[in-house]
Amino acid sequence: MLSKEETEFLCRIGPGTPMGNFSRQYWLPAIRSDQPPAPDCPPLRVRLLGEDLIAYRTTSGAVGLIQNSCPHRGASLFFGRNEEEGLRCVYHGWKFDVTGQCIDMPSEPAESNFKTKIKATAYRTHERHGIIWAYLGQRDAPPALPELEANMLPEGEYNITVLHRSNNWMQGWEGEMDTIHAAFLHGGATRAENTVPGSLQYYEVKTRAGRFSVRDTEVGVSYSMIRPAEEDSFYHRVGHMLFPCFAMVPPGPLGQGPSFIAYVPMDDYHTLEWGVNSRARQRATAIPGNGVSGAPAGIQREYLPNTTGWHGRFNITQNFANDFLIDREAQKNWVSYTGINGIRQQDMAMTEGMGPIMDRSKEHLGTTDQLIIRTRRRLVASARALLEQGTPPPGVEQPEAYHQRSGGIVLPRTVDWWDATKEIRERFEASREAAAVTA
Repeated sequence: MLSKEETEFLCRIGPGTPMGNFSRQYWLPAIRSDQPPAPDCPPLRVRLLGEDLIAYRTTSGAVGLIQNSCPHRGASLFFGRNEEEGLRCVYHGWKFDVTGQCIDMPSEPAESNFKTKIKATAYRTHERHGIIWAYLGQRDAPPALPELEANMLPEGEYNITVLHRSNNWMQGWEGEMDTIHAAFLHGGATRAENTVPGSLQYYEVKTRAGRFSVRDTEVGVSYSMIRPAEEDSFYHRVGHMLFPCFAMVPPGPLGQGPSFIAYVPMDDYHTLEWGVNSRARQRATAIPGNGVSGAPAGIQREYLPNTTGWHGRFNITQNFANDFLIDREAQKNWVSYTGINGIRQQDMAMTEGMGPIMDRSKEHLGTTDQLIIRTRRRLVASARALLEQGTPPPGVEQPEAYHQRSGGIVLPRTVDWWDATKEIRERFEASREAAAVTA
């Protein structure tokens, strides 16, 4: 378990916090490309790593990400005019470009050079295949974007979903580390006799308990959750936790198309969960009997209309306030193990029910929590190494270290799962883009 002090260390991500500084070393998914849909469209409120920011798409199509408060008198730039390659505060007309530099100050005398001395906080962005990434770090030359294959597929071959979750980012991310819960929370009502013998789902339901094999990698922690298959084989659920907040989880056969999930902290109490999948993988995991406990045939969620508030996007109709529309009769009669419709909604009920930030000193971890324990330790150690020695965090300078795939596979009991899966895990079929990102 974690102490209260360690819980605070891991969970707090605002400016100046150890984990906030750690996360700012990486590029993060910040905005869907269709959220600022066109040049000179209305600005967008964005909360990221505890900062209130305003995003806008310029006349040329570039994306600016600037502090909310105008440096003059603090008026919100959300109400500003997005015009001619800049965002203009409507209070006194000060205008800023994507670097944060003030480029026009009509309220001052024409001979004044005051505008050259004013620069707002602005962060670099890079748009790639439906996602606007943001870099909140201080490097003069930012690192390369992580080479996450699912975000490097051709147009039309990927899906992107975003979901607002009202709890700390670590609670959501740790839910992905806890892969054994799939046999209960998502698949608890499934019976072995209703599965295809020899399928991955059959092995999962037949033996719901499991054991973990966990190992550190260049970019985080990888694992296999192991169950008996036949007398001479094991069923492995192979996945990866990639720093700072990415997960590759094992639903579906190993190698069946790339995917990743990202738990991007908005602030200490709110998270955006990004899901990026190849359409080939989504089709595969929608096939009945494919071995995925609770694998939905499509996304089972209904979104509320977006609002312009800080937490106003990507909210769904099922939420903590309405108990995620739990059906107690369905739960009682084993129609559903939880009575809650939807895989993510089931996850949200668990993590939000813990409170915005759970006091981890009160939990009792078992043998199947090895991945959570190892990842927490690695994360704390990496953040402290950055804080005390300036050591770059894992993966920041190794974009190719993200070349991994996840999923289930049956292997002989005599082989090492990590070595035996190397070729299929590291399959990378997307077109690699330039490693450098222009400053």
